[in-house]
Amino acid sequence: MTGMVLITGAAQRVGLHCALGLQQAGYQVIATYRQPKAGVEQLRQAGAICLPLDIQPDTDLALQVSELADTVSALCQQHQLPLRALIHNASSWAGESESGGNLLDQLRADAAVFDDMFRIHTKLPYLLSRALAPLLATALPQTADIIAISDFAVTTGSCNHMAYAASKAALENLVLSLARQLAPQVKVNAIAPALLMFNEGDSAEYKAYTLKKSLMEIEPGPTEVLQSILYLLQSRYITGRVLALDGGRHLKLP
Repeated sequence: MTGMVLITGAAQRVGLHCALGLQQAGYQVIATYRQPKAGVEQLRQAGAICLPLDIQPDTDLALQVSELADTVSALCQQHQLPLRALIHNASSWAGESESGGNLLDQLRADAAVFDDMFRIHTKLPYLLSRALAPLLATALPQTADIIAISDFAVTTGSCNHMAYAASKAALENLVLSLARQLAPQVKVNAIAPALLMFNEGDSAEYKAYTLKKSLMEIEPGPTEVLQSILYLLQSRYITGRVLALDGGRHLKLP
């Protein structure tokens, strides 16, 4: 093992794929999850250490992060490995409520979505990065990494997921601040995918429409993110950057 890697939100889809790939690549993965889905057992069987992380609205997030940081520190000592990387992958995809009905009820629903998006995509990475920065700095002589998973929507906004897009934009700005603060011991970067993989139940019409949004017109899959993570981990010089995985979507003009 070459070091410990903590990845949040690793119980399914992209997070699960990346956690399994990092474990196979020789890192000791510590994977957090909100709900005990099938992917958690898959991770355990692969040798990853799986830890629950409660980030519900009524949770004391600072307490959860403090306890997680203590656990990670103990695991590093137990395995005699440095904390090589922290990957902020935990995410939620919630949209605004439809207009109509009682205005106050609508605004309260939107406020709940806003708080949820910023708690998961910005507050959690902020607190976790602050808590684990001293541990990451001890990975010398290697440079440690913080990698945040952002979104293509940061560059375009979103009509139906405004709070989501805004929270990911805040995450990218946080990456810049952390990169400045933690250099040269820790590199801090973001990865911003557009479409990676469809959901079960997506119609053929929706898939065809969505694929046409990029120049490459493919469903690339989660391996694109894993390869990007490995690339950033191997670099000694890239920091404070956002790596776009959008298939040329930014050039697909109307």
